[in-house]
Amino acid sequence: MEITRLFDLLPHIAANYQKSDLLASKENGQWTGLSTKDFIFQVNALSYGLLSLGIKKDDKIATISNNRPEWNILDFAMLQIGAIHVPVYPTISTGDMEFILNDAEVKLVFLSDKDLFHNISQIAPNVPTIKGLYTFNQVEGAKNWTELRDAGLRQAQSPDFDKLSPQEVLNNAKASVSGSDVATIIYTSGTTGNPKGVMLMHSNILSNFISCEHLPPVDSHCRALSFLPINHIFERCLVYLYLYLGVSVYYAESIDKIGDNIREVNPDFFSAVPRLIEKVYDKIVTKGKDLTGIKKMMFFWALNLGLRYEMERANGWWYGFQLSIARKLVFSKWKEALGGKIRGIVSGSAALQPRLIRVFWAAGIPILEGYGLTETSPVIAVNTLDPGGCRVGTVGKLIKDVQVEIAEDGEILCKGPNVMKGYYKRPDLTAEAIDKDGWFHTGDIGVLEEGFLKITDRKKEIFKTSGGKYISPQLIENKFKESSFIEQMMVIGENQRFAAALIVPKFAYLRSWCSIKGIPAEPNNDLLIKNPLIIARYQEEVNTYNLSFGKTEQIKKFELIPHEWTVESGDLTPTMKCKRKIILEKNTEIIARIYAETESTN
Repeated sequence: MEITRLFDLLPHIAANYQKSDLLASKENGQWTGLSTKDFIFQVNALSYGLLSLGIKKDDKIATISNNRPEWNILDFAMLQIGAIHVPVYPTISTGDMEFILNDAEVKLVFLSDKDLFHNISQIAPNVPTIKGLYTFNQVEGAKNWTELRDAGLRQAQSPDFDKLSPQEVLNNAKASVSGSDVATIIYTSGTTGNPKGVMLMHSNILSNFISCEHLPPVDSHCRALSFLPINHIFERCLVYLYLYLGVSVYYAESIDKIGDNIREVNPDFFSAVPRLIEKVYDKIVTKGKDLTGIKKMMFFWALNLGLRYEMERANGWWYGFQLSIARKLVFSKWKEALGGKIRGIVSGSAALQPRLIRVFWAAGIPILEGYGLTETSPVIAVNTLDPGGCRVGTVGKLIKDVQVEIAEDGEILCKGPNVMKGYYKRPDLTAEAIDKDGWFHTGDIGVLEEGFLKITDRKKEIFKTSGGKYISPQLIENKFKESSFIEQMMVIGENQRFAAALIVPKFAYLRSWCSIKGIPAEPNNDLLIKNPLIIARYQEEVNTYNLSFGKTEQIKKFELIPHEWTVESGDLTPTMKCKRKIILEKNTEIIARIYAETESTN
């Protein structure tokens, strides 16, 4: 059958992929699979439950949860009756949660655990549209989602259920939904402080993942591990794609247990953000440094070989011969650490260092970097495994039916079936983002090179120094983060005389270096970063990487930050991007000191 709405995936899956582990999660220390048959049965049962509560087309239902099969059951259950899914990140502030629930006029909220139930119970009285809270975990004093599922099934099986058979009730609801209806409203950070709701239609998301069906080198016998937030359209769209292709989706327990889960699941494919890939690489290199003798020599020979990797065998036959040896002796162990079956990793949300792409491809672990936004469902362009389909330093070629133009100021403009319907209740913001000719203004700066899209910076993050010189912070940050000493970095200097930086050290590596150099490594990070020898070492790193940039782009001053920026601390978005405004506000004294010290010396 033709797939025109997201829930049309269900008969497609039923007809093509009868599996025992369509979805899986770990319960009580064991991986438990949900079969195709049981998944669809539970989706329909929950749809009946929602209908029995009076949920109708265009009503909003929120999920505030981790990745789990119940999320998917609820997603399809509400979509096939025409309700609109409002996924909310569990880690956002209470104020933002309350704003979203009120703005979307949410009627039901589904929560993962006890802590979230407690938090939302405090907010619920301030959201008059909420009619009920349900939890996925068993929580004392809370209604569990299974109660609604089971009650709906009983109601549907009763002879007087709306005087129609269960199938007729559900079929009527499905028939009322078209591809142009809004399937989901996803809230992203707003420029004025309040989040803005991105309205994505069924057709937006469908067009996007079907255009990417050639992307993962997988088939119905494969497994994918999912750990990026499914509340974000990037991972959510990939999960729809996995289901469309019959790939079993295994949900990781948590970010902290990804390594263990990878070895247990042996996935063929997974998605990641650059920060996670950087951490994997750093861990591998650290283990290499712990080797001795010939093993250590072979490790770094292979690593250096990998860092010179070029696509399409451009390095020549001698390089290829050496690489075959490196893959057998060294890189095979990298693949084993990722489960042994890994066929590819897709990376999104931020720029990935080219050296990481080279070395992982050399190791036989292709990383496919892509680009998109929530407003574009999300993919605009992506690298592929097709011949000539990947170019290092770019985010790949445009996907099918998507157009891109580069504006005079370098901004990337996008048009296609993937572009959102608009911002919920904000026609003013919609008009700003989508011009009269239908072009969506991404806010990113880039160029097209022989069909490949290259992102150079974020339009709103580019700033001018007081001397009128433009600074592209992302370009500088990505280069500096190649350093083994630098975990995170944020370039500053808007309306100041020069560019400076806040640097978060890689503390594990720094302490290892201190041990080698015989420098006392304070257990307290605040004391550690004040050591003059350490500051001098970071100055050497800054001096080295400054050589890659023009005089006005070079980092003239820096300050070390004693703690990592995380999602939990509020410094990163759920997709691991720096919240520049928040970080600036938290470090006003440090920034003032950077520029005050300079003024006092001039």
